[in-house]
Amino acid sequence: MNTIWHPFTQHGLEEDIIKISYTQDEFLISSDGRKIIDGISSWWVNTLGHRNPKIMHAIEEETKKTDQLIFAGFTHEPALKVAKMLGEFLPEKLKYTFFSDSGSTSVEVALKMAVGYFYNKLGKDKSKIVAFEHSYHGDTFGGMSSGARSVFNKPYSHMLFDVTHIPYPEKGREEKTISAYKKLLEQKYNEIGAIILEPLILGSGGMLTYEPFVLDELYKLSKEYDVFFILDEVMTGWGRTGTMFAFEQTNTVPDIICLSKGLTGGSLPLAVTVATDEIYEAFYSKDKAKMFYHSSSYTANPVACAAAAANLEIWKEEDILGRVRKITEFYEKQASDFKNPRILGDIFAFDIDGEGNDYLANVAPKLYDFYRKNDVLLRPLGNTVYVMPPYCISENSLSRVFDVIKESKKLL
Repeated sequence: MNTIWHPFTQHGLEEDIIKISYTQDEFLISSDGRKIIDGISSWWVNTLGHRNPKIMHAIEEETKKTDQLIFAGFTHEPALKVAKMLGEFLPEKLKYTFFSDSGSTSVEVALKMAVGYFYNKLGKDKSKIVAFEHSYHGDTFGGMSSGARSVFNKPYSHMLFDVTHIPYPEKGREEKTISAYKKLLEQKYNEIGAIILEPLILGSGGMLTYEPFVLDELYKLSKEYDVFFILDEVMTGWGRTGTMFAFEQTNTVPDIICLSKGLTGGSLPLAVTVATDEIYEAFYSKDKAKMFYHSSSYTANPVACAAAAANLEIWKEEDILGRVRKITEFYEKQASDFKNPRILGDIFAFDIDGEGNDYLANVAPKLYDFYRKNDVLLRPLGNTVYVMPPYCISENSLSRVFDVIKESKKLL
């Protein structure tokens, strides 16, 4: 019999796999009737709530016309609509939308765009990449290389390309990060092609927040030394940090932005990498050897694009950020009960006493099991517990999530 191998699951621990038969709003309903609160938006993707009726309707209507369509040499209305509407939300500088199918691939695309620019335009090998310590940019090889070296990628460390990691800008020690980047640029400006960052918060690294001015300073240095500034907003985009995109809380506009997860409201896989005219022009040529060689089979899938277009329509018509603000206000009332609380828009995180910052911390599986048994989906990151629900979540459901978290303290 063929058996499923689940992601981020140690089957040797014989954890129960819950079968879900139905989803609605903030709930996952199991085959045996349990109503589980999705406290992490099903891995940070579901922004508007499960099976949002407008998005579901758009998907249904598109399936009456198309399914999958090759995107090399062809286009379709849903993709055109998504690109046009993204232009209404993003700064004018970000003009060219390249479709892919996941956050990891959007990062791969961004890195290839940046390095390819210098190769095509200037004939230079500026292929070195800079990133933060504790960062995470996906599980493909470019994403793993850019992210922190950790248990996530240790078996493949000899296969990863060299990336320089500068210190995470811990509060009160931001100058250490800025100075490290400046010194690096002074020494190797002719080798570095891009810096890639998760803006304002490092997700899988432990929900580590930092101040917006850090991005401003790193951006200025990048421009001074001709280095592309890439923001990985796969997790932070679509309202998670309290603004539609996290960079809106800074004075920066990235050269390349990576978007996925909430792009379709969390309904279907889709990603975009949006770049400036300058980058696009480096690949625009009569010479076919200079074109951008990247694609995935399901690039700009019409049904997924229809979902994304519907999501963008909802953002235009409804006060989504108002819902996020209500969640933030709820968090602020809870913060005093927790150690090292971090609140950023829809994200609440805190640390467990007596545990190191380690993804394999022993407390994590105990808490995960307790939460599931109490019908709340939360997946602690080592000693860090975080909440990141769909924006439609009711106050009753949020209260239940925090009641269960507080009850879990008896395990510690």
